[in-house]
Formats: sequence, C-alpha cells, structure tokens
Amino acid sequence: MQLSDKKATLSFSDGSPSVEFPVYQGTVGPDVIDIRKLYGQTGMFTYDPGFMATASCESAITYIDGDKGQLLYRGYPIDQLATSCDFLSVAYLIMNGELPTADQKKEFDDIVTHHTLVHEQMHTFLQGFRRDAHPMAVLTGLVGALSAFYHDSTDITNPHHREVSAIRLIAKMPTLVAMAYKHSLGQPIIYPKNDLSYTGNFLRMMFATPCDDYQVNDVVERALDRIFILHADHEQNASTSTVRLCGSSGTNPFAAIAAGVACLWGPAHGGANEACLNMLESIQAQGGVAKVGEFMEKVKDKNSGVRLMGFGHRVYKNYDPRAKLMQETCREVLDSLGLHNDPLFKLAMELERIALEDPYFVERKLYPNVDFYSGIVQRAIGIPTSLFTAIFALARTVGWIAQWNEMLSDPNYKIGRPRQLYTGAAVRDVK
Repeated sequence: MQLSDKKATLSFSDGSPSVEFPVYQGTVGPDVIDIRKLYGQTGMFTYDPGFMATASCESAITYIDGDKGQLLYRGYPIDQLATSCDFLSVAYLIMNGELPTADQKKEFDDIVTHHTLVHEQMHTFLQGFRRDAHPMAVLTGLVGALSAFYHDSTDITNPHHREVSAIRLIAKMPTLVAMAYKHSLGQPIIYPKNDLSYTGNFLRMMFATPCDDYQVNDVVERALDRIFILHADHEQNASTSTVRLCGSSGTNPFAAIAAGVACLWGPAHGGANEACLNMLESIQAQGGVAKVGEFMEKVKDKNSGVRLMGFGHRVYKNYDPRAKLMQETCREVLDSLGLHNDPLFKLAMELERIALEDPYFVERKLYPNVDFYSGIVQRAIGIPTSLFTAIFALARTVGWIAQWNEMLSDPNYKIGRPRQLYTGAAVRDVK
C-alpha cells in the first residue's frame, strides 16, 4: 500500500471545517480513501450497506476487475492457472505468493497427502447426525469439531502453528466432505490412499465401496480439479469476509473456517450452482429446449416472479472469466462419459445463446457465471445436488485459510467492529 500524492477533502454544507484524508494506491485497481480517523475528526461514520464501497483490508492474494472480467491469483490470470496447473500448485501459490518449484511441489503434495486422515473419533462424532441432514450442516459441525482434536496447532500467534493448521484444513476437507456424503447414503467411510492425487483421492473416497473400488477417470479428475481451482479464492466475498471477521477475535482457525462454511451455505452465495441446476431441471420438466424462449420472456417480465439463475454477478460487469473455462470443461466431461446429448447441457447452451443476443440481457450485462455450468459437470460426475455447496467449501478452504493467515500477519489488523446508523427509539424512561 503506497501513499498517494493526492488527498481527499470532505466539506460540509453547514460551514463546519473541512477535513482531509490520505489516499492510498494499490498495485492495480481503485485507490482508497483512508477514513480511519473520520469519527475522531468529525464525530460521524460512513454508511455503506453491504460494504459495496468499503475496502475492509489490505490484501495481496486475489484481484478482480469486474469491468474487464479479470480474475488474478497472486497476479496470475485464472485461465492460465486452470489450464496449466493442478489444484495443489494453485493452493501453494495462494498460500505462499509464488508457484512452487518442482521440489517444493513434491514436498507440498506429500505433506498434504499425509494429513488427509482424520482422527478416528471423528467417525463417532459423525454418527450423531441424522442420515437426512444437509451435508453443509454436517460439514459445519465437522470442521468446527477439528479444534477439539488438534490442540497442538491453535496458537494463532505462532506462524508454524498457523502453517500446520492450514495444511490440516486443506488436507482434511476432502475427507470430511466424503464422510458427510457416505453418511447420507448409509455406506461405510472410505479411507484416503496416499498413492492418489488430491482430487483423485477425493473421487475415490466419494464413490468407492468395500465391495467395489473406484477407478479414477482422468477427464473427470481433471474437470473436478479445475472446479477446485476456479473456486479457490474470490477476493473479499461474504464467506471470506466472515472468516476474517470471525478470525479477528483471535479464535482458532478451525472455528474461523467453520464460520466460512456456514456463510457459504446461503443460496445467494455458495448455493447458487444448486439453484441453477434446479432451474434447468424445471425447464426440462416443462418441455425442454422448446420452452426456453417462453421461459426467457417470463424472466423479462418483472411480475412473473421467474428468475434467471447462473447469469450475472455482483462483481463481474462483463463475462465471468471462469464461465468460459467451465463451459469447455463441461463439454469435455460429457463427451468423455458419453453424455454429449445431455438435455440439460443443450438447455444451458440455448439459454446462453439467447442471453448473449437478446438486448434485454445484453444491456443488463447478464452473462453466464461460473455456477451456470459447474452444476452440470458435477451432476454428470455423480455428485448429488445437495453436495454442490460442500464441494465449493472444499475448494474455497485454501482461500479462506490464506486470507485468515494474511490478516493475522498484518500489523494493522484489529478485531472487526462495524458501526451502524441507529434509527430506534431515543432515550426514554420506564413508567
């Protein structure tokens, strides 16, 4: 963060003295006005619902330019990382700032692989959940419970403890998600195997049984690995901000990540791809591709109550750079599994065609986002809709833990304490 030559001046119409604030520059993107002394100098706060115009922290991890449709991890464009790296290489990059050398990659892969097992008592803990519990309810509990088993890495003032916790969370999250899935089916837990890749291991833990082992399909493995990369981090979104806010109190990392999992559960955040797939299945049930035009007309009618899921994004005002990669991945998976005539994919393509040509959608910049195709890919792989958000949490854990660690390393970090504009009753007496 570099101090700019220019300053911001706040003036008042009632004749109160003007106040100057410093301006700071980032590497790229908008400058920020430093208002930390605003209350002390004016007795006022800013009002910014949703924090749409507030930079809550300084970060060097991820950068998004919504107008250009650009997403960078540590300066690298997402499309280059998704096509040239595997997930653990990207995880190393997000955590450490640089892509790993060959030796660093081998060491990092080995240490993550050898931390995939969870404490055996976690299996007992899992049995306390109903079989029909939502996987995100189970995952929130399991992640939070890790702090009860790993007391040796919860000193947040110790950088080595933070590193160990980060490795444990990244390594154990696939195991926990697979455990939640197996529990819902009433099937035995499948233990990880150290001779498989991170993503291949997860697929086996999900779909193998004691009766039949699971042979990892290379195309499916690569597709899911790409999904992990595309969801690894996304700047200061709701769940990441939740992790930072929770972690700012000094809580242990497992509790902070559990808070992120809980926030991600919301349909406006991590549940968006589930909602998108439900929309496609609903259109298919009503007549399929032949009904797409009629459906899109209903979307344009504000009184119809019909919403177009998987299009538009709060940040991207251009094409979501992850969406094109996801569309390519979707086609590869469907072709590999002999599902190239999948009706939902044909529906998705027709919806996208109309959205990119119809002036109504073009003017509103309602382009497909990453959720639009990721649900189709996961459905083709065999992942149930109820587990989509848990897959998202698995991938986003690396971003959460990197953001949490960055916050604790920042000398300016303080416990989060947003202000408010109070509009309740004034002081009054009980009579």
